[in-house]
Amino acid sequence: MGQGIALVAAQSGFPTILYDVDTARLEKARVLTKESLQSLVEKNKISLSEKKEILNRLHYTDAGKDCVAGFIIEAIVEKSEAKVDLFNQLAELNPDQTIFASNTSSLSVTAIAEKVKQPQRVAGMHFFNPAPVMKLVEVVKTKYVSEATILAITGLARQMGKTPVLCNDAPGFIVNHVARPYYLEALRLVELGIADVETIDAVMEASGFKMGPFRLMDLIGNDINYAVSSSLYEAMGRPERLKPSKLQKDKVDKKEWGRKTGKGFFDYDRK
Repeated sequence: MGQGIALVAAQSGFPTILYDVDTARLEKARVLTKESLQSLVEKNKISLSEKKEILNRLHYTDAGKDCVAGFIIEAIVEKSEAKVDLFNQLAELNPDQTIFASNTSSLSVTAIAEKVKQPQRVAGMHFFNPAPVMKLVEVVKTKYVSEATILAITGLARQMGKTPVLCNDAPGFIVNHVARPYYLEALRLVELGIADVETIDAVMEASGFKMGPFRLMDLIGNDINYAVSSSLYEAMGRPERLKPSKLQKDKVDKKEWGRKTGKGFFDYDRK
């Protein structure tokens, strides 16, 4: 997600810094970005000169001291403590006016903001995978956030060619709350032996869904999807209808996370 968001920012004309402590991930992001832009060139969607300009706007770093900007979007591991620690580290390097946006898909943005210096400049900016393609961005308001911060985030989303939708901080926000039964009921059908993965996906796609639930979970990443289900389950008081699936937990434990690992509910060529 970080690579995709950085690419969108650079394509939109913004000088962009992509930061990761893992140099291997940084190099993977660099390669993926070049491949994505070359594909756009081959499809005549951008010119070679535009590709060069976009690449020139991107700077890759594994040094936190380089992360000084007017707008910072985090897309790290789905753990509140890690997000708070990152924001507070960056708060020491940046002026009070710098806006901090979290790409969390399910964690409480309010709980993150209240532990960060100047919480009025912290909000959610939830992109969807793949970020360069998906138009929707959920802009998540907390009880601390200022109107100026919300206006800045929605404005940035529009400049990126996205459609921002405002919502108050709540478990799963809008999309993940509404979509949870789509995943969980599909998983239960398999667990109960009513139908297999392939059949369920085929039926849902034939019914008009662009992607069946299992291919979609593989695209999102079973690790991320399961974490969101678990987070929402706990936040809502553990209702039976939102109980995470043991079938998906097994996939997570085996590191069969989907497309990014080459295997999930389906097998993928990682070349």
